[in-house]
Amino acid sequence: MLKVLAIAYACNPTQGSEEGVGWGWIKAIASRHEVDVITAEYHREDIERAVAAGDAALRNVRFHFVPETWWHYRPTRSWKLIENTALKPIMNLAYSGWQADAHRLACKLPAGVGFDLVHLITYVGFRFPGRFWRMDIPLVWGPIGGLENTPWKFLPMMGPVGCFYFAGRNVYNFLQKLLLPGPKRSFAKASGSIIAATSGIRREIWRWYGQDSHVICEIGPPDRIAAAPSLRGAGEPLRLIWSGVHQPRKALPLLLKALALLGGRVDWRLTVLGSGRGTTGWKWLARKLGIGAKCLWPGWIPRDEAVRFMTQAHVHVITSLQDLTSTVLLEALAAGLPVICPDSCGFADVVTPDCGLKFPVQSPRQVIVDLAAAIERLASDEAGRRRLAAGALRRVLDFSWENKARELDEIYQRACAHSK
Repeated sequence: MLKVLAIAYACNPTQGSEEGVGWGWIKAIASRHEVDVITAEYHREDIERAVAAGDAALRNVRFHFVPETWWHYRPTRSWKLIENTALKPIMNLAYSGWQADAHRLACKLPAGVGFDLVHLITYVGFRFPGRFWRMDIPLVWGPIGGLENTPWKFLPMMGPVGCFYFAGRNVYNFLQKLLLPGPKRSFAKASGSIIAATSGIRREIWRWYGQDSHVICEIGPPDRIAAAPSLRGAGEPLRLIWSGVHQPRKALPLLLKALALLGGRVDWRLTVLGSGRGTTGWKWLARKLGIGAKCLWPGWIPRDEAVRFMTQAHVHVITSLQDLTSTVLLEALAAGLPVICPDSCGFADVVTPDCGLKFPVQSPRQVIVDLAAAIERLASDEAGRRRLAAGALRRVLDFSWENKARELDEIYQRACAHSK
């Protein structure tokens, strides 16, 4: 059993997204090793409540909270307003300030603890790995994301604001990969112990930093996995479900245009979960395309209610053009839903011919045509759809936290062996 110092700014037992990623990885590490976790102060109440509840998975874990200051980033409403704007560099600087204080706290922890390695977990982005490469113990870094660009051909479909933001992000990404010293030093220090969230990220790490990495999906499955796949009764419409934040990179208009292209060939219904600044425009587009009456928009709803919508659906559709793996993908597989998704991002690694259909991302028109064809195929072949649904329930098991813990343990052992 090793003594691990884990850095997880985002780490919360009650939340999803990056916070859920951090919490899941901490519990996976703690299943095999002793862990001291440095995290953000604003998680303290939820974490201490989980610890007080006597969760056996936390018996090997100690939490240390970086004292909060006014210049630290935290995901408040005010900060969220600038997250996807040209002001995002301010947010990045505030997060870097937190990392600097986290490094100082790490250096002040009792020397007698005797850490075997330090593992930087969240945020998963590559831009700001902090100063942990300076520590005189092995560095494990990952899962890492953020290196891939949004396809240039798709930017016009994101609207003026989305086009401007993601075009800027592509340029910003290029310059940061080329110039930022922190990632270069951290990738060099973590050589042999780098974890990429997707195969695409692994290729980018090799291309820009000359380091190989291990691919481990950043997310794990939900606690509950359906006992049987979803069924579609005779004469029942094909029920599609889409879920996510309503922002340009999620690219729901591709699906709406694909459904309009089908005309009357398929009897379908679409449920769109989530909300955001794109909601109004997307609803308008659905009405303009003549499919508004077949689309249901519940908005942001409690997780249990979202799961209920999942269990009532027949197919889950993903259209994201810039993402890692997305928690909702494993939730869909766990509900026994076949998945239609791009052959890119983390979806390319997770979805196989046994659990879904993937389409290449070459041009907007091609994606719309391929999406329509995939939906029509599943609508006309219920036996094939059920085979994919059964495959979804098998596939989700491959991403268990137990499997991640085993892979991570191998990385840890090699990192420690190489440091001797």
